[in-house]
Amino acid sequence: MSNMVTIYTDGSSRGNPGPGGYGVILMSGTHRKELSQGYKFTTNNRMELMAVIAGLEALKKDQQTVTIYSDSQYVVKAVEEGWLRKWIATNFKGGKKNKDLWMKYHRLSQHHSIKFIWVKGHAENPYNNRCDELATAAADGKHLLTDSGYESGKEDLFS
Repeated sequence: MSNMVTIYTDGSSRGNPGPGGYGVILMSGTHRKELSQGYKFTTNNRMELMAVIAGLEALKKDQQTVTIYSDSQYVVKAVEEGWLRKWIATNFKGGKKNKDLWMKYHRLSQHHSIKFIWVKGHAENPYNNRCDELATAAADGKHLLTDSGYESGKEDLFS
């Protein structure tokens, strides 16, 4: 019997590329947890994807049924419309970006049953709006990490 986990995610960058951050809310039953982190120099798409990865990494048990809400068409369509499967099959040929993060997501996704749902950004969804606040506050924060996968120019750093 698996638990139902709901994850809301958002990524942000000030300039694209520029300083960025992500925000995540995890919910299961009565439990709720918020996560965020900022990076010195990154892209919006990387932060959207990093938010999903952070949410999945925070799960303590395997075999969860996970619904991820994201306002990123890039992330939602890549998974739900099978783009990611094609990118992996062709080793991201044609300059497909963010291979390092997509492969990390792919490894994490093998442990859970995941469904993505696209939500309109900056709209009426309070959880998405809170993730946006977390992401922008992280991007504007003082304790920014280095997105080495982006800054190295070798986005396959972890694959």
